[in-house]
Amino acid sequence: MADSDPEQTLERKRGSGVKLVYDLLRDEILDLKLAPGSAIDEVALAARFGMSRTPIREALVRLVSEGLIETLPNRSTMVSNIDFLGMHAYFDALVLMYRVTTRLAAQHHRPEDLENIRAHQAEFSDAVRSQDALAMIATNAAFHSAIAAAGRNAYYAGFFDRLLGEGRRMLRLYYQSYEDRLPNRFVDEHEEIIAAIAARDVDAADRLGKAHGEQIVEQIGRLLTRHERQDIEL
Repeated sequence: MADSDPEQTLERKRGSGVKLVYDLLRDEILDLKLAPGSAIDEVALAARFGMSRTPIREALVRLVSEGLIETLPNRSTMVSNIDFLGMHAYFDALVLMYRVTTRLAAQHHRPEDLENIRAHQAEFSDAVRSQDALAMIATNAAFHSAIAAAGRNAYYAGFFDRLLGEGRRMLRLYYQSYEDRLPNRFVDEHEEIIAAIAARDVDAADRLGKAHGEQIVEQIGRLLTRHERQDIEL
């Protein structure tokens, strides 16, 4: 049997290195272990992971494309800040998309869509039960993305995915406000949404999607207000 191509082997190793760096940095950013605005040092990362700077740079390019880090004019990089000033506009768009995508899913879903949605709901329920915040964020996004896909409008689905991606660190704050012990009623809310979609009850789906989005916005708003008061007291 012929030996494998050394260049292909090197490429696979580099690819696995990129994924390792990307996965770990993404989780640390989403988990707020790497604070917004903190500097990213390629040399330090290369030493930390024991690899060259090439896979480090490739991983950083992926994180830039997701808006989690940004490159400054002096070519240094940092963890992207959370745009608190733009939160009102973001929340308005988020609630609207919860409504629109859930409503459209009730109108246009197919049987296989419901299977996919329920599979993601099971994963979300497991994450809530295990109090795994990063898994909650990922499975919640997958659940709502599956609903958006069931609505058969690629423009809405793409925009909603973008909003969910941009809000991942806000969701981390959201789960922190519950000390990562998310009340089971939020799992139940997902079940109610699924039931409305399955029944093709468009009005109920719209109402439940709106309520689901608004409670997230209200909880994050309370959390931010509490932090502002603590800053004033200090």
